[in-house]
Amino acid sequence: MKLGLWRSIGRNILQLRSNRRRWLQFAGLFTVCLVLSVSCGRTQPVASTSAGDSGNGRVTMGTTLEVRTIDPADAYETFPGILLYNLGDRLYTYKSGTTELVPQLASALPEVSSDGLTYTIPLREGVTFHDGEPFNAEAMAFSIQRFIENGGRPAFLMSDRIDTVTATGTNELTIKLKQPFAAFPAMLTFSGMTPVSPKAYELGSGKFKPDTFVGTGPYKLAQFGTDSVRLDVNENYWGDKPANQGVDIQVISSPANLYNTFRTGGLDVAYQTLDPDQIRSLVSEKDKGGWQVIEAGTNTINYMVLNQKAKPLDNVKVRQAIAALIDRKLLVDRVFQGQAEPLYSLVPNTFPVSKPVFETQYGDGNYEKAKTLLQEAGITEANPLDLEIWYSSTSTTRNLIASTLKAAIEQNLPGLVNVKLDSVESATLFDNLDKGTYPTVLLDWYPDFYDADTFVQPFLSCDKGSAAAGCQEGQSQAGGSFYFSDRANKLVEQQRIEQDPKARDQLLGQLQDLSATDVPYIPLWQSKDYVFAKGNLQGVSIQPTQQFLLWQIKK
Repeated sequence: MKLGLWRSIGRNILQLRSNRRRWLQFAGLFTVCLVLSVSCGRTQPVASTSAGDSGNGRVTMGTTLEVRTIDPADAYETFPGILLYNLGDRLYTYKSGTTELVPQLASALPEVSSDGLTYTIPLREGVTFHDGEPFNAEAMAFSIQRFIENGGRPAFLMSDRIDTVTATGTNELTIKLKQPFAAFPAMLTFSGMTPVSPKAYELGSGKFKPDTFVGTGPYKLAQFGTDSVRLDVNENYWGDKPANQGVDIQVISSPANLYNTFRTGGLDVAYQTLDPDQIRSLVSEKDKGGWQVIEAGTNTINYMVLNQKAKPLDNVKVRQAIAALIDRKLLVDRVFQGQAEPLYSLVPNTFPVSKPVFETQYGDGNYEKAKTLLQEAGITEANPLDLEIWYSSTSTTRNLIASTLKAAIEQNLPGLVNVKLDSVESATLFDNLDKGTYPTVLLDWYPDFYDADTFVQPFLSCDKGSAAAGCQEGQSQAGGSFYFSDRANKLVEQQRIEQDPKARDQLLGQLQDLSATDVPYIPLWQSKDYVFAKGNLQGVSIQPTQQFLLWQIKK
């Protein structure tokens, strides 16, 4: 999903740069991360009934996440994505509470050509946009073309994949891909794939409407401001109507203010982002306070990059030794106090295909194994390993992680490993990541859509390079590991074109095994997500795909 530092740093749209945006996420959107800075000016808040005396069926929600834009062709941050999921529809979505892909504006799953390039999609009839215009194949084709041609931040997602999109009938859409991609239906669930009314929007580079939305979903955008968003029920919605009478969203200036406003009854729902101590307090006081705590795993992964251009990290034994040194359970206990869970694969455990390969191969804090591997690599107390760990200077969480790692490693392998901690401003880190500046870096990653490909291709693929020279051009170079493997490249491409789910899962399993053997990255922890809701609400939940469906909330 989204870039942790969207507030200050734009994304590059070129393919080789496009996935670097993900490695910028160390500032964190996840719930256990620290404060999101809020600096832009504020408009006057929407006049609305407070949560404490609301009897009109509307839900009041608070968040610290800002909304730069709500234009589907340009929105590429967490909270706009949530809003678009509630204001609009997509061709495909997920059955509530599951990861089962089902038609939404499509009337059936796509028909795929034998070469895997052409997707023919039948569309639902009788759907209208918020402005009364009919939804049809022409409107859907317009919306996808606009997403690509207007050149917004997420444009590369479709421009890199789609060759042509054509209305081949009033209610039939045909999409031809540049190359086969088995995860394409899942990609069509991306929030930016919500269609918009051709009457209300334009094609053309940079022609965006950041404060407007005219789609087909269960809510209409009634008001949009920097500190408040109001969603009203779409009375003409083609599907099930929302369980509430609308949603009033307050963008709150800090986690402390969000915490206090919720505790004192000023909000029905508090969702992202609270500090760990505030989360712990709300969890412990839930019975006394009369509120609900909804906890869920996330698809956000946190990991360490190992730069293979930096000696002695070019030696796989050294990288394997570092993997054995990591004590994830200690990190989760000491730093997060249970508000995260250990991660043993680049593919998070929210995916059935995930394999705990690093746990199997290295365990946690296996210092004897690490010592043996280091000795095999020629590392001794006379020739110790000097391990530099870099992280963003704005991330208190990563500072704590790095400090905990340093203390544990030096206590258990004194004289054999010396850990040096360094931090740098996040924009500088981002700019230097693909230059090989940092031996190791602590980062995190938010997927764009729910598919395991988003956790392997951006990490393990390389377009140009060799085993000797490393990755000279491609995703692993952009991500700072410079990892090159012919086998990894072949497996990545094979799983991308494999249409048989079981065969594809086997390929994804082999990629995870390979990542644990070659260790270009070390998975560290997986965040947890929290929603706090008043006791009189029903239907508050976080979906397995990480979406937050406001229309299910009943007061």
